[in-house]
Amino acid sequence: MIEPYNAVGLIPTFWGIRTRDDIKNNIDHLKSLTKAAFWLSNLDIPVRLLAIPEGGLMGFNDEVLDVDHADFANTCAIDIPGPETDEIAALAREWNVYIMAQAKARHPDWKDRFFNVGFVVDPDGEIVLKHYKLGALLPVERSVSPHDIYDWWIEKYGRTLDAFWPVADTKIGRLGIMMAMEGSYPENGRGLAMNGAEVVYRASLPAPFTENDFFEITNRCRALENNMYIVAPNIGSYHLYPEGKVGIDAGGGQSMIVDYRGQLVGKQRDTNGSTFVSGVINIEALRHHRESAQVTNWLKDVRTELAQIIYEQPVYPKNMYMDKIPARHADYKRDVIDRQVALMQERDIWKKPSR
Repeated sequence: MIEPYNAVGLIPTFWGIRTRDDIKNNIDHLKSLTKAAFWLSNLDIPVRLLAIPEGGLMGFNDEVLDVDHADFANTCAIDIPGPETDEIAALAREWNVYIMAQAKARHPDWKDRFFNVGFVVDPDGEIVLKHYKLGALLPVERSVSPHDIYDWWIEKYGRTLDAFWPVADTKIGRLGIMMAMEGSYPENGRGLAMNGAEVVYRASLPAPFTENDFFEITNRCRALENNMYIVAPNIGSYHLYPEGKVGIDAGGGQSMIVDYRGQLVGKQRDTNGSTFVSGVINIEALRHHRESAQVTNWLKDVRTELAQIIYEQPVYPKNMYMDKIPARHADYKRDVIDRQVALMQERDIWKKPSR
């Protein structure tokens, strides 16, 4: 039996980086924030899961400053495992918790490219899951997706759920990762659910998407339609450079933890400095619901043959970065986004607005 436990999502102040060495400053702050969050959250039932939001280790300078992809890969992106994840592993051992986190990271087989990687560390400090982000915040985030090198990816890892939506079966439930914009697409939540996920990381999202209910709606939808917990801490104050003194509220708050019925069990609306969100995870209640409900355990009713009809025609092109690195913002807008909009209109999926 898995007893109920607290999940804590950190909402850290963080600093953008120029080189890998700058990450240490963010890690030091995360350690201090963890101590404060656990001192309070452990006054309730024990904390067994800690989530560090996307950007908490490195910031988003590659996106904000339109940095050359290869330069960022070689000067800032990390290796997993590596010195930075060793620090996260030490934190997991110190507090005897599982940690979900994210970093822009390299792949040993792909020179001059970086990926956006979510990972899970167990209480022994072992990395038990790595997930390569499938859908970025386009056009500003240009991390390589497995879909961008699709033919190579399936040859190396297979065309399976584990290859794209991996899940770790742990002592606190089955854990999965769905970063930021991935949670905007129902297919990613469903992929994790079909692979058995019970507790899913979904962080972070910037303003304005947090200020207009977009973040909350998508979190609660993915939780409800798949009967799984969503742990969604957002970023705190963003300092563009390591020496920055005044932070920017780029996230807009709205951190939350959502249960398997789509209900909020933890929320922190503020981003005024560093804080945290906490909420109770009850895996046995989730499993009981999945087994006992007649209507709201939706996954049992998926008519897969019909769903396949929806996706018979390709939409977003695969293999875009097999032979080149991701382009800068303006080039991507012109060459990809504008083309995709035109495609939807040419297929008569979208009707053009009146002029």
